[in-house]
Amino acid sequence: MILHVYIARRFLRLLIMVIAVFVGILMPIDIADHLGRVGPDAGLGAVFQLSLLNLPGALYAWLPLFVMIATLFLFLGLARTSELVVVRAAGRSALRSAASPVAMAFLLGVAALAILNPIVAATQQQYDLTFARLRGDEERTLSVSDEGLWLRQGTPDSQTVIHAAATNSDGTHLFDATFFSFDADGLLIQRISAEEARLASAAWTLSQATLWPIAEAENPEAAARQIARLDLPSTLTADQIRDSFGAPETVPIYQLPGFIAQLNAAGFAATQHRIWLQMQLSNPLMLSAMVLIAAGFTMRHTRFGKTGLLVLGAILLGFGVYFIRDFAEVLGETGQLPASLVAWTPPVAAILLALGLLLHTEDG
Repeated sequence: MILHVYIARRFLRLLIMVIAVFVGILMPIDIADHLGRVGPDAGLGAVFQLSLLNLPGALYAWLPLFVMIATLFLFLGLARTSELVVVRAAGRSALRSAASPVAMAFLLGVAALAILNPIVAATQQQYDLTFARLRGDEERTLSVSDEGLWLRQGTPDSQTVIHAAATNSDGTHLFDATFFSFDADGLLIQRISAEEARLASAAWTLSQATLWPIAEAENPEAAARQIARLDLPSTLTADQIRDSFGAPETVPIYQLPGFIAQLNAAGFAATQHRIWLQMQLSNPLMLSAMVLIAAGFTMRHTRFGKTGLLVLGAILLGFGVYFIRDFAEVLGETGQLPASLVAWTPPVAAILLALGLLLHTEDG
């Protein structure tokens, strides 16, 4: 037990050092990148704030790489000081020696999922709002709630808020839709209800609509008129509606199942959000796989030589697993693979591959 605690503490210390080094390298690069994207007029303080808001998300995304590098340093250090030789002489196998960093990596993955993920979601939301404000971009045009779908469109002179009970998968076909039009002062000028509304080229086509001229009539209900077909100008496109969902990482893991249910109730497929949820749940296994991959290449004495080639092999295999996982995610988002297969197969396959390599190199 003492040996496991010693190896786990050493692994955790190396992981903190690796993260600190990467933060020191990435922060100046990120500040320079944001300075070029938002322009020097925003000020160095605002750019530094953007980089700080972006930092938790970057660390969360790169955590598997940090774990693998820390494991490489751990077992290379143990091999260089002949501590692994002593451990083997005491009757400890390679798998038992790797158990403590694997368990530590798994617990770190659980802690990151429970604690760091909500922090990343909050900072990412604030980052998107701050970046859009500094760039002068429009705010999100879409919101999904228990009451249905809400859209916003307009120009500096007028705004239109749209509510729909349901929609199709891309938000271009609304059912039981209501359009609230406001002037530049924010006063309601008209309301239109329609059974259906389809987004065409720069216009909404409404079917079986009822129009209430609120600003023009003393009694809007008496002045309401039925219109079989009505075209309303629109500044929205299908791409803008899709992009207005925001990235799945802006939704905390605790709220993500409910958000997916709201999207499904509104008529959206929510494929990207379901895959993101499954991939976050499989992250602890991914971190454990990275530890086993690094251990499989470095748990040998340095006197055997070829240490550089083995480290390179571990890094290439780790990046290969990471690439395969990203590629599977793309296939899942296009509907070609189920979410559970996309999220869980790469880490499980990596663990089995690393275990096979570790058993082969240590036990023949």
